[in-house]
Amino acid sequence: MTSSSGKRPRSAEENPGLGKIDCPHCDGLGYVIPDVPPIHPSFGRAVPCTCRAIDQEMERLDKLQRLSQLGTLQHNTFDTFLPDGHGLTPVKQRNLHMAYDIALAYAKEPKGWLVLKGGYGCGKTHLAAAIANQRLAMGHPVLFVSTPDLLDHLRATYSPSSDTTYDDRFEQVRNAPMLILDDLGTQSNTEWAQEKLYQIFNHRYNTRLPTIVTTNQELESIEIRIRSRMVDPGLVQVVHVAAPDFRRAGVDQDQSELSTLNLHLDKTFATFDLREQELPRSQTENLRRAFETAREYAQEPADWLVFNSVGYGNGKTHLAAAIANHVANQGDPVLFVVVPDLLDHLRAAFNPSSNIRLDKRFDEVKTAPILVLDDLGTESATAWAREKLYQLFNYRYNARLPTVITTATPVDELDPRLATRMLDGSRCTFFLLEVPSYRGGVKTRGKPGKRR
Repeated sequence: MTSSSGKRPRSAEENPGLGKIDCPHCDGLGYVIPDVPPIHPSFGRAVPCTCRAIDQEMERLDKLQRLSQLGTLQHNTFDTFLPDGHGLTPVKQRNLHMAYDIALAYAKEPKGWLVLKGGYGCGKTHLAAAIANQRLAMGHPVLFVSTPDLLDHLRATYSPSSDTTYDDRFEQVRNAPMLILDDLGTQSNTEWAQEKLYQIFNHRYNTRLPTIVTTNQELESIEIRIRSRMVDPGLVQVVHVAAPDFRRAGVDQDQSELSTLNLHLDKTFATFDLREQELPRSQTENLRRAFETAREYAQEPADWLVFNSVGYGNGKTHLAAAIANHVANQGDPVLFVVVPDLLDHLRAAFNPSSNIRLDKRFDEVKTAPILVLDDLGTESATAWAREKLYQLFNYRYNARLPTVITTATPVDELDPRLATRMLDGSRCTFFLLEVPSYRGGVKTRGKPGKRR
């Protein structure tokens, strides 16, 4: 086979840049002479074989692979994933299997976007990497990169020693045939970072390019321009992975070390005393309504429930613990914590010897599927404590995460930023317990509590 100039095209061995080619069309030469009539402009002229286009595409993919972090996740495949988890409840097992099935179907035929959200170690990154590995095995290009590293890669192009320009790197990401952004929300949210991420999301949203996002953040906490694209049901499928941390297999993972629910295992709805023979009718009715309100909430936790009272020992903590125990017995995670203890745990995270960072500890509380805060108002009211509680309340209020609060402090004596959220009747049921302490005390009068 010769070219029109009479010179034989160089083979792969003679031109290392061609790479090793095993092609039945060009016998490894990299060029072919098309079979066209003599009057055709390409008659007798050697042209690159289709195998060269494949080789060039593979070179491009190699560049994407070097940019991505998938090399460390090459063993994260669907075969190595455990869709039944480790000792999960039936509900969580079904949830994990559903996430596995959805990811597998997406790998076979990627359409639109897929958002995998869940806690640390629940398997969302494994599923995302499994999709990437399967697509690569099928010969399709994929760019897999963690969000903080992606931004670092973009910043690095500004260096004079960078081997690529910013524009080239940015275009590789924006137009990758499939982009997987791992750990969205863990990046430093500077204005520059938010703008770059928005540009990437907006471009891929408008062009409908297959995109996978994993995050442990509630969607409500993600920058609004990005969130609006991530929740478009016409393009995006959001899957919440409810499994606990795979890396803590064999541990009681649903019981956080922050939780003191194990100290209240005896506090259930069955052991709650309605004190019918002890209290006047009005107080008995008030206590019964509190009991029914708590039991109704436990069946289907949604939004907030606040138990307020004058004084202590009148059943607030028992009802809150009964809710937590009922939820836990259904196999769902719940975090029960006394507010002063919570602040102590957060302060302890500042210690250099702490094995957990403050941000991770705080995120554990902020994003708990169900949170019970006992004894609000008994904490030391430092500026730092007030700010942490406000951040916690504001996040869970906006995200509408199920939250139970007990407090013996009159609501008008609490931080107004907390009180306004607790008194929002559209999102919170505020119940005033008007019964004296079980240990005796002065009977109190007040307006009957009601479910709002």
